[in-house]
Amino acid sequence: MYCRECGEKLTLRFCENEGLIPYCAKCRSYMFPQFSIAVSMVVTNRAQDKILLAKHVEDDDFILFAGYIKKGENAEKTIPREIKEELGLDVVKTKYMSSRYHAKKDVLMLNFIVVVEDNPIKLQVQEISEARWCPPEEALQLIRKNTTAEYFLTNAVRELKKKI
Repeated sequence: MYCRECGEKLTLRFCENEGLIPYCAKCRSYMFPQFSIAVSMVVTNRAQDKILLAKHVEDDDFILFAGYIKKGENAEKTIPREIKEELGLDVVKTKYMSSRYHAKKDVLMLNFIVVVEDNPIKLQVQEISEARWCPPEEALQLIRKNTTAEYFLTNAVRELKKKI
């Protein structure tokens, strides 16, 4: 790890009430980890009896929709922007579910159930090769296994069953 200010190699140093934290001797400063934040979306129809899964262009597995929160943007603005960009659909409502750190991409994922209008999908074909509406149980079968997406989907299906 290197200092984001000066490029010096960081060492771990004890910080009161924090534990071992990367430290830059040159800047004389603790460098608390920084990472990106993104939204993960379990997209449902208005009846909330179907879930929309996606395949990205370079991937064969079904995953959830997701997008990075841009600087100056909040999660509530990111969700409708991403859904409109990727699917051409309008968001009716959202419900925050949970968060989880995704180490593979060094990102904090904020998960939401997102209800969209029942309109035709207009895929952003440069990014998404396929989108498929599925009953919740089928979505659980299709989602990439042992992933953050599977974790979020499992929780969302449990929540959706309470309403159905």
